[in-house]
Amino acid sequence: MNLRDNIERLFEKPLETINRNDTLEVVEELKFALNRGEARAAEYEGGKWRVNSWVKKGILLAFRAGVLCELSDNEVFQFFDKDTMGVRQFSVNHGVRIVPGGSVVRDGAYVAEGVVMMPPSYINIGAYVDEGTMIDSHALIGSCAQIGKRVHCSAAAQIGGVLEPIGSIPVIIEDDVFIGGNCGIYEGTIVKRRAVIAAGVTLTGSTPVYDLVNRKIYKKSAVEPLTIPENAVVVSGNRQINQPFAQEHKLSIYTPLIIKYRDEKTDASTVLEESLR
Repeated sequence: MNLRDNIERLFEKPLETINRNDTLEVVEELKFALNRGEARAAEYEGGKWRVNSWVKKGILLAFRAGVLCELSDNEVFQFFDKDTMGVRQFSVNHGVRIVPGGSVVRDGAYVAEGVVMMPPSYINIGAYVDEGTMIDSHALIGSCAQIGKRVHCSAAAQIGGVLEPIGSIPVIIEDDVFIGGNCGIYEGTIVKRRAVIAAGVTLTGSTPVYDLVNRKIYKKSAVEPLTIPENAVVVSGNRQINQPFAQEHKLSIYTPLIIKYRDEKTDASTVLEESLR
């Protein structure tokens, strides 16, 4: 059987009925493929993103089969996690710049050549981070999140993953996206190429995004995730609540707004990151 078939077979069985050594062998094979970018939780195919449910099943299998153990190197900094969830090891030959100060990549995450990690930052299992991307201080890349080339995740940006439900698309950030500080992008949101997400914006499946340029409203549907268009510039805004008590007290609710689409002036405001590479 190939890796996919082995994962599908083991995932459907109760944990107590499967051989742990066989399971660990399959888990290690999956993590090796994830580390090399040969397996991905989601892939762009036929003009749209498609989830690879079997990869997510394999990651969940790793959690199930793991046994809590000590992962510490010394007595000063102690760490305890599942024995299937170790830290990925790098060498200078990987071409990844991991600045000292507490950054961690879990084993089973792809980090391409030219990626920069400022301390402390974290990349979780199943994530895919492509060439030239900057992961700034206190930024999180969640389980199975897919990050494109030359993305800038500014300080304290939180990129959710979506490991479960198994069939749900994870958060996708396409090439050349700029994500401002303290942003939160969750629940399988897709941010298309060259979009700019301003500082403090939160994008979730339950939050509609109002496009002031094209007079459209973008929402998650039963079959499609919230998708931010290419080149969109998204900022934090608010909208009035049409309800008597809210009107009496002049209350409003947060909402993201697309105020423009990326142009040369916007590009100039993001070029500063290049001096840090």
